[in-house]
Amino acid sequence: MDRYDNKDSSLLEEESAQASANLLESRTLQLADILEDKLEDAFQKQTTTLPVHKVVKIVSEHSAVDLAYAAMRLPVADRLVIYENLESLASKIEFLIHANSSTRVEIFRRISDEESKEVIENMPPDEAVSVLESVSERRYRRVLGLLDPKKALQIREINKHPRNTAGRLMTNEFFSFPAEATIGEVSSQVRNNPGIDLSMWIFVINAKGELQGYVPVRNLIINPPELALKQVMKALSHTVSPETSREEVVEIVDRYKVSVLPVVDSSNVPIGVLNYEDVIEAVEDISDETIATMAGTVEKVTEYESFTRKFLSRAPWLFVTLCAGLINVGVMSSFQSYEKGLLTFVFFFVPLITGMSGNIGIQCSTILVRSMAVGMLSMGNRRGTIIKESLLGISTGTVFGVLCGLAVYCLDFVGTSGDVIDPLVVGLIVGVGLMGSCVAGTFLGVFSPLFFARMGIDPAVASGPIVTAFNDFLSMSIYFLIAIGLSSILL
Repeated sequence: MDRYDNKDSSLLEEESAQASANLLESRTLQLADILEDKLEDAFQKQTTTLPVHKVVKIVSEHSAVDLAYAAMRLPVADRLVIYENLESLASKIEFLIHANSSTRVEIFRRISDEESKEVIENMPPDEAVSVLESVSERRYRRVLGLLDPKKALQIREINKHPRNTAGRLMTNEFFSFPAEATIGEVSSQVRNNPGIDLSMWIFVINAKGELQGYVPVRNLIINPPELALKQVMKALSHTVSPETSREEVVEIVDRYKVSVLPVVDSSNVPIGVLNYEDVIEAVEDISDETIATMAGTVEKVTEYESFTRKFLSRAPWLFVTLCAGLINVGVMSSFQSYEKGLLTFVFFFVPLITGMSGNIGIQCSTILVRSMAVGMLSMGNRRGTIIKESLLGISTGTVFGVLCGLAVYCLDFVGTSGDVIDPLVVGLIVGVGLMGSCVAGTFLGVFSPLFFARMGIDPAVASGPIVTAFNDFLSMSIYFLIAIGLSSILL
């Protein structure tokens, strides 16, 4: 039995290592590397007199989507050349949709209003809103004034909703029909409107325009054309309002595995639709922002930023950490007047104390932030979750505090503690001090995400440098207070 267990374990380790390697060696990343090398080589060799035939050749051989991702790694000025050499309007639209913000800014800064109008007019409204976020307000109004009034209205309707809501993520181009409409009539309308992306559902409405249900697109193929929609209509289980947050949208789609999510107004009239790709984009944005917040930076991985800008993105958080570190120095220096021999040896364990308490606190805060993100933490189970995480952190701190105390006591047998210090006293002080610090780190890790969430701040801040620095100060202060208190009793 053990032989098979070991074999399974080794296989799991190999698969895990392979999965980690694949993160850096996926086909899409390899293609991006190849394209980057080709484009850099072409741009380095081009001159003012030599046509950029190499760039044209590269652009013609690859899709606009792959070129957009490869362009993110290039200097901003080179991205415009790629865009200008795309063969068709459809390719330019695909390039802009998948490009990052800095690429769009550079392109719209160089192209004319007429070209901007042509590109935006042929985009889905939701993508047009996303692309137009990269232009100035003045340019935005100017381009909208050139658009077809219907298209401009669709863009304004989406753009009026706050960022990171269902109303901003949705597209307001969709198909809806009365229940009495036949499969043949619906199919004819779909064929006559090729500019509207066909989602997986056709919505069914009543005479007042209220949403009644949906019909999967597959039914347009498998059912006879004279069949009415109401005969194949299915009931809707989930809808959202335009004010629904993107986090709630992601939670609904993830929990109920719905591929299409209708957006309705207060009268249950459909005003938009969220497709699976919209939700995936929202997940990517949430992940990027959360990871950046936890790391203590506001820089965007997908943006080509200068060294100076990257530095400025990280500096404010690090400055706070620096200040907290200086405060810690002040705390340590304030204890110098106490028992020199003992506290000098106790000082050696400060990195261990701050490291252990910090890790326990980060574990608690990360679990709670993750529970919030996946919808596992609610007002109903919040108290139970707090108690469970607190007890787990306290138990962990107690166990490792005892182990650390025993380890310090055993150091006397190899002559580490010296002859003037009682190893039992030092072991007791360090062990109890570690327990106290870990308890403090636990409560900080448990309650800080809830505090930030209550204040309307991303709870991922609870795992960032600010809280980490505060934890160092708190745990070290508790450690020294315990050391002084126990030394005055035991010595």
